[in-house]
Amino acid sequence: MKLYLAGPDVFRPDARAWADVARDLCRAAGHEALVPLDGDDAGAEGIYRNNLRLIDAADVVIANLNPFRGDEPDSGTCVEVGYALARGKLVVGYADALPELRARLRAAPDGRGGWRDTAGNAVEDFGLPFNLMLAVPARLVTGGLDAALAALARVTA
Repeated sequence: MKLYLAGPDVFRPDARAWADVARDLCRAAGHEALVPLDGDDAGAEGIYRNNLRLIDAADVVIANLNPFRGDEPDSGTCVEVGYALARGKLVVGYADALPELRARLRAAPDGRGGWRDTAGNAVEDFGLPFNLMLAVPARLVTGGLDAALAALARVTA
C-alpha cells in the first residue's frame, strides 16, 4: 500500500534523515511511503497542491499527532487528516501518549459540570485524546510510526 506520512516531522532539523528512516520502516512493512518532502516546489501554493496530490495517491494516511508548537497536533496535519477522511481514506494516527483532552489541556472543572482550559474556553469531555472531529474517525495508537504500521497491519489483515 501507499502510505502518506502526515505530521510536523518535515519541520525537524533532520527532516531528510527522518524521511529516509520512515521510508525504510514502511518498506520493511511492505508499503511505500509518500512524504510531504516529495516534491520540488518550495512555494506555499505548490507545497499545498503537492501534499494533496500525494494524499490522493495514497491508500492510507499515517499521521503524527504529537503536540506541536503547543498542546494540540500540527494544524497542517489536521487539515491533511480531514482531507484524507473526506476522500474516504483510512487514517491511522499516532502519538507518544494519548491522555484525555482535558488532562492534556490542563482543564479545570467550571463548577457547572463542564471543563475549561487555562484561557477559559470550554473543553469537551468525551474521554478522547483529541477533539472529537479528529479522535472519532481516526484509528489512534500510542507510540511512533512503528506502532502505527503495526496497527495498520492488524486493520488490513
